[in-house]
Amino acid sequence: MVAPIAVEARARALRETLTRYSHAYYVLDNPLVPDGEYDRLFQELQDLEQGFPDLRSPDSPTLRVGGQPLSQFASVIHAVPMLSIQTETETGPEGAWSFDARVRKELELPDEAPPVEYVAELKFDGLAVNLRYENGLFVQGATRGDGFQGEDITQNLRTVRQIPLRLQGNPPPLLEIRGEVYMRKDDLEAYNRKAEARGDKTLVNPRNAAAGTLRQLDPAIAASRPLCFFAYGLGAVEGWELPQTHAGLLDALAAFGVPVCEHRRVVRGPAALEEFHLDVAKLRETLPFDIDGVVYKVNSLDWQRQLGFRSREPRWAVAHKYPPQEMLTRVLAIDIQVGRTGALTPVARLEPVFVGGATVTNATLHNEDEIQRKGGICLGDTVIVRRAGDVIPEVVGMVAERRPADAQPFVMPTTCPVCGAHVVREPGEAVARCSGGFSCQAQRIQAILHFAGRRMMDIEGLGERYVERLVELDFIHGVADLYRLTLDDLLEMKRRADARDGTTPETAKQGQTPTRWAENLLAGIAGSKRPPLARLLFALGIRHVGESTAKTLADWLGTLDRVRRAPMALLSVLPDIGGVVAASIADFFDEPRNGAALEALLAAGVAPRDEHPPAPRLAEKLDWAVLYAALNVPKLTDIQARRLAELVPEGADLARLPAFIGPLAVLPREVGDALSHWLEEENGRAQLERLAGFRQELLEALPEPDGDTSASPAAGKTFVLTGTLPTLKRDQAKAMIEAAGGKVSGSVSKKTHYVVAGEEAGSKLDNANKLGIPVLDEAGLLALLNLESVHEERS
Repeated sequence: MVAPIAVEARARALRETLTRYSHAYYVLDNPLVPDGEYDRLFQELQDLEQGFPDLRSPDSPTLRVGGQPLSQFASVIHAVPMLSIQTETETGPEGAWSFDARVRKELELPDEAPPVEYVAELKFDGLAVNLRYENGLFVQGATRGDGFQGEDITQNLRTVRQIPLRLQGNPPPLLEIRGEVYMRKDDLEAYNRKAEARGDKTLVNPRNAAAGTLRQLDPAIAASRPLCFFAYGLGAVEGWELPQTHAGLLDALAAFGVPVCEHRRVVRGPAALEEFHLDVAKLRETLPFDIDGVVYKVNSLDWQRQLGFRSREPRWAVAHKYPPQEMLTRVLAIDIQVGRTGALTPVARLEPVFVGGATVTNATLHNEDEIQRKGGICLGDTVIVRRAGDVIPEVVGMVAERRPADAQPFVMPTTCPVCGAHVVREPGEAVARCSGGFSCQAQRIQAILHFAGRRMMDIEGLGERYVERLVELDFIHGVADLYRLTLDDLLEMKRRADARDGTTPETAKQGQTPTRWAENLLAGIAGSKRPPLARLLFALGIRHVGESTAKTLADWLGTLDRVRRAPMALLSVLPDIGGVVAASIADFFDEPRNGAALEALLAAGVAPRDEHPPAPRLAEKLDWAVLYAALNVPKLTDIQARRLAELVPEGADLARLPAFIGPLAVLPREVGDALSHWLEEENGRAQLERLAGFRQELLEALPEPDGDTSASPAAGKTFVLTGTLPTLKRDQAKAMIEAAGGKVSGSVSKKTHYVVAGEEAGSKLDNANKLGIPVLDEAGLLALLNLESVHEERS
C-alpha cells in the first residue's frame, strides 16, 4: 500500500526528529527531551511503518537499538548482538497479561497447559554495558552502541568498584556479562553538593550522570564519580554448561561475585507478573536508584531459544514500564508563593500534563538561581516536568528549540505579593524573602508562634492550635491583636472552630461553657506585657537575630528605641554582629510595615521592663576609625580607615566635604576614588550624617564606667555549661555569667575560657580536659563571679 503524501512527510519528520534526539542523548550526552516524549514519537513512527511497510527506510530508528559509538573511543564488535527488549505500550496491569498471551501463542501452549514460569526483575535507569572476562579476568568493557558495535570503555569501567576485576570461583574460559551501570540517588545528591561548592557543573539526573561518566575520555574523572553496577544477562560464553533457567543464571553470576539486584522474583502466570509490577510500584520511591519499570523474562533457557528474536527484540522478554515521571508541557504563568518563613518561591502554572501517575498543573521552580540554571525559564516555554511518587512536581529544564519568539522572561518581584513589603536577597543566598516579618499575612501564624515561644515572650497556653484558629477565623491579624483579645473573643473562636471541624465537646452537649482555659490564656497574654528587652527583640523574629544576638543588642544599646534607630554601621561593630546580621536588623526596622506593627504592639501596652543607658564599654566602639571601617566602603580597609580618621577625625565633616580634595588626597588613589564614589553615588553623605548624629546621642547617654562589668574576671570570656549543677539551673547560671560580661556557648573549642561542669557531665567535659581548658564546679563559678555571698543569702 502506497502511503499518502501527508503520512510520508510525517514519517520523514519523525525519523529526523528521533535521529536528532538520539544523537543528543547518546553522542553529546545532552538529552533534549524526557524518555516519555521519545517513546511517544518512536511508537508513532512504528505504527506508521506497520501500516505502510514501504515507509521503513534503512535509516529508520525502528531498525536501530541505540546511537553510534563516539569516534574518540575504539570500536568493539559484539560477539553476540546486544539487543534491547520490547516495551509494553500499556503501563497498567494489562501489560503483563498481553506479554503472557504472546508467549503462550508463540510456544503453542494449549489453554489447559500450566502457567509459564517467568523471572521478574527491575528495569534499571542507567547505561547498558558488556563486560568480557577471559579465564575470570576482566579484559574489556563496552557500551551497547547500535547493538552490533559499541565503544571500548574498559578504563572507565575499571573505576566502578562494584565490577569485579577477577571473578570468584571457577568461571569459564570466556564469559561476557551484560548489565547496567547506574548512579545511586544519594550519591548524585552528594556529588552535586560538592560540585556546587567547587563551582563545577552539576549532574542533571542519575541516568545522565552514568552515561556521561562512562563517556569521559579521562578515567580520572570517571573515578571521581560514584557509579554502581547490576548484572542481568549474558553475551558470548565458551566452556561453560549453562544453567537451565534464567534465575539459575543470575544465581551463578552472583556466585562469581558479580552484583545482582535482590529485587527479583520467580513467578508463574500473568497474575503473578501483575502483582510484581504493583509491588515494585509501591517500593519504587524507597529504592536508592532510579527505575522506569520492570522486566519479565521466560525463565526456561530452552524456551528462550525456542522463542528466539524478532528484528530488534527477543520474544521471550518484555519491559513493563510505569507512567513516565518526566513529560513535556508549556508554562502558562509563573506565580510567587510566600512561605510561613517569608521565602518567595516561584511556581510554574502549566498546561495540564499526565506524569508520574497524576495530572500536573503546577510545579515548583525553587528560586531565581534555579530558573537561570535551567535555561532562564520564560512564560511560554516548553519545559520538562518531573513527578516521582508523592514528591512535589518540579520543572527539570526547558527545551530551548521550542521557545516561542514572544516568550516573556521571569523577573523576581521586588515587593512581596502578599503584604507589599520589600523583598530581600542576602549575598550568597539563593532564596529571596519578604521583609515584612510579622506584618505579612503569609508569615502570620509562624511569626505569632515564634513571638509567643517560651524563650521569647513566654505566653503560657498559646499553642499552635489556638494560634491557627485565631488567625484562620480572623480574630487576630498581628501580634498586637493578642493583647486586645477578650473572654468573649476566645469563647466565640472555640465555638466557631468546633462548628467548622464538626466536633461537639461533651461540655457543650451538657449545656456547659467552660471558661477556665480562656481565662488562663488571657492571664498568660497579660503576664507577657513587660518582658526583658532581649526577649522582646528575640520575639520580633528578625532574621539572623537569635537569643544571643538579641541579648547583645539589649546589653549594649539599652533601649528598644535605640535598637530600632541604630544605623547598620553601628550595629556591625557590636560583638558577634557582622555585616550580614547588621544589615538584616537595619532592614527589618527600616521596613515601614514592621514599624507600624511594632508601634501597634507598644500601643497595646507591651514595653520592656529593663531598659537602661548604653553600655559604658560602647565608647571604644564609637571611635571614628572603627566606624569608618564598618561603612563597607570598597578598598577602605581597617588600616586605611585609621588613616582616614587621622585626616578627618569627625564623620560629620567627611559628610560635608564637597569632593575628594584637601587632606584626603594623601590616601591611595584607589581608596580615594572608592570613597568619593561612595559619598556621591551610594547615598554615603546621608549615611554618615545619620551615623554621626546617632553616635553623638550615644556618647551623651553613656554612663560613668564605674559599674562596668569589664572589671569582672568573666568579662569577655566564653563559658560552656555541662551536666547538672547542685543548686543553679542552667538558665540561672547563664544569666549570672552574662550579667558579669561573659558569654555562654553551646560547644567546647580552643576559644572556650572555662567549662562549668556538674553531675553527669558528658563529652564537653572530656573535650575540655583534652584541650586543657579550666573546669569549674558551681562553687568555682560563683567565686569567679564574686557571687558567693549573694547566692548564700538567696539560698
